[in-house]
Amino acid sequence: MDYIFLFTVLALTAIGLIMVFSASPTMALKLGDSYYYLKRHILYLLLGFSALYFGLRLDLDGLRKWSGPILVISLAVLLLVYMPGVGKRVSGALRWIDLAFFSFQPSEVIKFTMILFLAHLLAQREEMIRNFFGGLMPPLLLVGMVAAIIIKQPDLGTAIAISGTAFMMLFVAGANLWHLSGIAAAGLAAVIGLSLSSPYRAQRLVAYLDPWKDPHGVGFHIIQSLLAVGSGGLFGAGLGASRQKFFYLPQQFTDFIYAILCEELGFVGGAGVVVLFVIFALRGYRIALTAEDKFRSLLAAGLVSGISLQALINILVVVGLLPTTGIPLPFVSYGGTATVVSLFSAGILLNISANKGKET
Repeated sequence: MDYIFLFTVLALTAIGLIMVFSASPTMALKLGDSYYYLKRHILYLLLGFSALYFGLRLDLDGLRKWSGPILVISLAVLLLVYMPGVGKRVSGALRWIDLAFFSFQPSEVIKFTMILFLAHLLAQREEMIRNFFGGLMPPLLLVGMVAAIIIKQPDLGTAIAISGTAFMMLFVAGANLWHLSGIAAAGLAAVIGLSLSSPYRAQRLVAYLDPWKDPHGVGFHIIQSLLAVGSGGLFGAGLGASRQKFFYLPQQFTDFIYAILCEELGFVGGAGVVVLFVIFALRGYRIALTAEDKFRSLLAAGLVSGISLQALINILVVVGLLPTTGIPLPFVSYGGTATVVSLFSAGILLNISANKGKET
């Protein structure tokens, strides 16, 4: 088993636990318990590490056989968010399923099930992948359908993450580079078109280009994030000493937890997290390269690409290099479904590394 990879995951989750402990008490006081979010995050981590262990022991050949039904079930659950009384709207987005005693985000689950099914499909079509209609068209249609359902929620950030992960899997599978270039150009045009066609997305784009045009409106979020990152300096203000978490920076322990981390731990702490994600990506791709068959190789490449891409998008948003997307920082941000799915994915990667076919 790749113990360096395991250590990286443990280090990121430990940093996340510390930062949730530091960043969440102010908001938690509204609920009458300053440790409310910390307690829930510890529960999510316990569930997540149970999922990691399950993924480590899972029979991947058996999982592959069920990849089709698993995808169909996850698609059905994804559509349930539109059912009255089941779907739960949070901050204007219909992304949650509320079952009274708990709620979860189906789009986080389908990130994994899409990777699983695409790994199975592309491994089957290995000889046809360079043919556009016979090899590329079926996975592209599937990705487009899932992305359209998620964009409707609306959640363009998750749709981009799923599409980007699928693109990486097609590259690893050996698709024609000219075909991939055309797909990338069409995808970029679609993202720009969707951003300009929706008023709230257009506002985010304006805030990204010049947040100071409306510092108390659409630009407020990114300005507060930049203030948090910039005020950290080299070594930070100290753990727990953030000022931006006091109702200045919204989502300070979820999507923008990296900004609080940079404020409290400085450039050194922020760079340390980036280094951990780089190690995660490098060791993850090494697992993909040494996998014993094509399916496991594509599955590993998809999982590590998905998590790494989400981390990259989150960090670029926090430092103002991308418009706000609403994507959490894997292993670090507070959250239930995302934490459990990310740790389960890490368990699958460790499973593949423990049964590798060749050294590299």
